[in-house]
Amino acid sequence: MKSYQEVFSDLRKQGRAALIPFFVIGDPDFDTSLELVKAAIDAGADVLELGIPFSDPIADGPTIQKADVRAMRGGMNTHKACQFIRQVKRHKDIPIGLLMYYNLIQQYGVERFCKDFHEAGVNSVLVADLSIDDADEILVPARAAGLDSVFMVTPNTAPQRMERIAAKTTGFVYTVSLLGVTGSREALSSAADGLVRKLKGLTQVPVCVGFGVSKPEHARTIADAGADGVIIGSRIVAMIENHLDKPQEAVREITRFLTEVKGALAAK
Repeated sequence: MKSYQEVFSDLRKQGRAALIPFFVIGDPDFDTSLELVKAAIDAGADVLELGIPFSDPIADGPTIQKADVRAMRGGMNTHKACQFIRQVKRHKDIPIGLLMYYNLIQQYGVERFCKDFHEAGVNSVLVADLSIDDADEILVPARAAGLDSVFMVTPNTAPQRMERIAAKTTGFVYTVSLLGVTGSREALSSAADGLVRKLKGLTQVPVCVGFGVSKPEHARTIADAGADGVIIGSRIVAMIENHLDKPQEAVREITRFLTEVKGALAAK
């Protein structure tokens, strides 16, 4: 299984930040979702960030909340998400991070979840509603199963807390570029630049930026600030929502968009 370390090391040699698209697994249904994720890989995704749908995704804005509802109505659950990931990994060995909520893991069984999903091909799990103070609830079984740890840093994270988060992170630091929930923004938050610089002084693990990234020029700005990866979610999920009756249009639009972002990241 390809590791974060291998991918980010290769990209550093190329002088390029990683392209990391986010999808809700099963949106709008299993087969269409799988086709969309495969298309993103073929368009040049370096890493995948995938969400297992949940009924109360408190870190997410309306775009991803609606995607969660569509996926759950389509029958997606944690067990099927594991099957989905196995199929993705058969298409290509690409690092996969999960961004999800603790209740799903607890219901599944924490140790069993970590073991099953690592075996399916997952590299890391970020639990959006589990703070660093309670991190050992997932950190110990995750590391025992071979999973990397990923935690969030936000613009209002205190310096001492940022140090604690950086010390417990082995995969990458998920840097939230703005205050608030996920969602596309016309303008990129000015907080990202300073956050990236602070984190680079605290840790050697990759620093990736998400929340509000919706344009190729946003991705380029983040990369120029020194980020190792750019995470794009709501903009992509909105494309799926806009073409629910014509999924092939969603495939084409997402492919075009990610190709443009990849080009912006590769530009010198």
